[in-house]
Amino acid sequence: MKGIPIADLAGQPENQLFDGIYLVLSRQQRTTKTGKPYLSLTLGDSTGQMESRIWDPSDSRVSTPFQRGDVLKVRGSVARFEGALQLKIEMLRLAADHEFERSELLPATTKDVAAMWQALVSTVDDLSDPHLRRLLHALLDDSVLSEAYRQAPAARQLHHAWLGGLLEHVVSLLGLAKRVLPHYPILVPDLVFTGIILHDLGKIRELSWQTGFDYTIEGQLLGHIPMGVSMVERAMDAMPDFPPRLRTIVVHLILSHHGRLEFGSPKLPMIPEALMLNFLDDMDAKMQTVASEFQKAAKQGRAAHEMTDRIWALDQRTMLDTRAWLAQKD
Repeated sequence: MKGIPIADLAGQPENQLFDGIYLVLSRQQRTTKTGKPYLSLTLGDSTGQMESRIWDPSDSRVSTPFQRGDVLKVRGSVARFEGALQLKIEMLRLAADHEFERSELLPATTKDVAAMWQALVSTVDDLSDPHLRRLLHALLDDSVLSEAYRQAPAARQLHHAWLGGLLEHVVSLLGLAKRVLPHYPILVPDLVFTGIILHDLGKIRELSWQTGFDYTIEGQLLGHIPMGVSMVERAMDAMPDFPPRLRTIVVHLILSHHGRLEFGSPKLPMIPEALMLNFLDDMDAKMQTVASEFQKAAKQGRAAHEMTDRIWALDQRTMLDTRAWLAQKD
């Protein structure tokens, strides 16, 4: 990557100019308290993202038209505002294609995608129920679907919001389930594993990740739960001998995995496997969100005793990195 990566900006002296090439993740026109217009941007690359400001949009040095999803070459400086670093942009232009690689601009999983995919397929192969095995292979053996499954983020902004995030989240859940299931003999393991693999399947069509992470039109209108159900039901329709009761259970697992109606689930979990799926899914998402916030705070140069920013997914609360805090000397 030419220029300074986002992750290295925390080490830059404040108010010292530097150059960088970044993806525009968001763009909003705002006004100051005195009514002066300015642009609020979120810029990002594969190492992270940073809030950025253009304080005088009429300045010819920053007036090049651009929109979300464009790639900019910027000159600016970092400064701390209310405890967080911001990028003040002094000059910008659209970056030329030869100046960057797309892989440099989007965050991606640090884990081995091939190894994670093999772990998922091995779990499917180990299922004892032949109908569930056939269903999952019918979906995952599709080359287009499987490629999207390996690439997709698990969310636009919250947990596992990076390329390969969906697969990373699912494999994490499979690992959790393998530890928990022996403790609760009332659960049917094949159903829990199937629910884990299929619960967010609709996200491969709900989200787009070519120029940043966003919702597709279909995703905005329908959401990943109905979309996932539709995809799975079509696969089951192509299997005439798929048991009707098992079909009902699989669909219920997807419909109820958010756990509460106000969180987007059309149904509450009404079987123990659906309840466990919701618990594991919620735990993994929240813990990854907290871990990401700790990483963000560290990149911003915050001290170990400082709390994170408010976390929307955790009811706007702030969090303390206990491992870092306890490691400090009194």
